[in-house]
Amino acid sequence: MEHPDRSLTEDDLDPDPIEQFRRWFSEAQAAGVPMPDAMALATADADGRPSARHVLLRGFDERGFVFHTNYESRKARQLAENPHAAITIAWKELDRQVCARGTVERTSREESEAYFRSRPREARIGAWASRQSHVLPSRQELDDRYAELDARYPGEDVPLPPFWGGFRIAPHAVEFWQGRMFRLHDRFLYERAPTAPNGWRLERLFP
Repeated sequence: MEHPDRSLTEDDLDPDPIEQFRRWFSEAQAAGVPMPDAMALATADADGRPSARHVLLRGFDERGFVFHTNYESRKARQLAENPHAAITIAWKELDRQVCARGTVERTSREESEAYFRSRPREARIGAWASRQSHVLPSRQELDDRYAELDARYPGEDVPLPPFWGGFRIAPHAVEFWQGRMFRLHDRFLYERAPTAPNGWRLERLFP
């Protein structure tokens, strides 16, 4: 999809990439983009062998971008070995994408608890039931585990599993891409720069 009426200049951009992301994220929500919080997450193990999957962005602020998962999953095991990741969020309806790269750390238990309690009860039970990324002999085993845990926690008070929580990507680079006609796209890269007035250097890139 190409939008000849859209362009991106340095004057359009906030000096802070998180504020610029907030602006684009709000515009994607206002435009009715389906699942504007869906993002591709790339991780790698200690040997540099990569994996990628889609997850949901569950918060962002000046500290970085947050998602949640099972801490025994493949992505979590890779992040324990190699605490670096990249994300890409694409809003094709606006012909835009944002890419970020940075270091990763777990969110606090309090943050994980707050988000976990905001999830539907069924999703909280599901978090307990799934041994994410491990071999599952049959679908019946998963259904049986869910039923067992559903009975164990019959009310709304489903506790946070000790093996589940959030990760935060603290970006050192954030890129904004706006599609243009004839592949002459507008592309800008923010990179951490301690000597810059606001801590970020902004450059236009060839598309």
